[in-house]
Amino acid sequence: MLPRYVIWLCGLWWGSSLAFGEPPTPLEPIQVTADGRGFETTRSKQKFRPVGFNYDHDREGRLIEDYWETDWPAIEQDFSEMRQLGAQVVRVHLQFGKFMKDAQTAHPQALTRLTDLLTLAERTGLYLDLTGLGCYHKADVPAWYDALNEEQRWAAQAVFWTAVARTSAASPAVFCYDLMNEPVVPGGKRNAGDWLGPAFAGKHFVQVITLDQQDRPRPEIARQWARQMVAAIRTVDPQHLITIGMVDWSLDRPGLTSGFVPSIVGPELDFIAVHLYPESGKRRENLETLQGFRIGKPVVIEETFPLKCSAEELEAFLDEAQPDGLIGFYWGQTLDELTPPQTIGEGLTKNWLELFRRRAMDAVP
Repeated sequence: MLPRYVIWLCGLWWGSSLAFGEPPTPLEPIQVTADGRGFETTRSKQKFRPVGFNYDHDREGRLIEDYWETDWPAIEQDFSEMRQLGAQVVRVHLQFGKFMKDAQTAHPQALTRLTDLLTLAERTGLYLDLTGLGCYHKADVPAWYDALNEEQRWAAQAVFWTAVARTSAASPAVFCYDLMNEPVVPGGKRNAGDWLGPAFAGKHFVQVITLDQQDRPRPEIARQWARQMVAAIRTVDPQHLITIGMVDWSLDRPGLTSGFVPSIVGPELDFIAVHLYPESGKRRENLETLQGFRIGKPVVIEETFPLKCSAEELEAFLDEAQPDGLIGFYWGQTLDELTPPQTIGEGLTKNWLELFRRRAMDAVP
């Protein structure tokens, strides 16, 4: 097994932005096709399929803001590795507490690093799915932020998005802005400051957008919130695409729902992004769930992984489902490092990366 830094240096020698031996072409902004069935580049009208990785944390569980000041070469290395695996899109998760000094002011240093990240993406030939408003590490969430009421919190979130979009607007490397990862409109009333869902592996990926439903329909709250965030972005960036990373239980069906009903929130967005982890033995149910998100706009599976099924079952699902884009996960370990896998988790990751590379080479989501 070659040491990882040797692999990286080889990538730099041949051009760190290579994928399958081909240098990247200059990036163009991406738009939805006129028929609403997919994506294309804005100038050359080339078909574009967003395939890539969530770069939500590294192998040690660190979020990108935790090390982008001290270990920037690791990010450059990971971007090169993702590109070589065939990725076209990298989804990065920006944390509210790292970007905002107070409710009205963004951290200039964080915005500078975001500019650096956009430059790296352009150089590497990768687009970014900029997912914002993260509160993944509860200890990093400012106390003043949790103390805000709904109106104040939405206003602060709008300031975040205006700052991020103003910084990113001129870059062709932006694939989209994802307003929030897995937002939820809870029913009833929650305790003061209780804005986060339960932790998963030490991170709070789910966040609520209100603490008190009052007498409002939950999907209407979601629509109003999305409209306010979109307006904040459009004041400074009229071009790049906007979406929301929805949980698969967002459909208007009996049982647990997020309140972000695609048919109601979707008109505010450019395309639909769903997080779907197919379950073993539930082929029909998995396909029906994805179909429920089709409202006449492209549907990207923005998160998936062989977590509840085998890699073979996941690939069979993707073959039948034919999503308009596919984004899985990359946590900084190469296939070489994962061979042979030392843990069950490494085995799952290895199987996923092999599946992804195979599909990327075949140019299918």
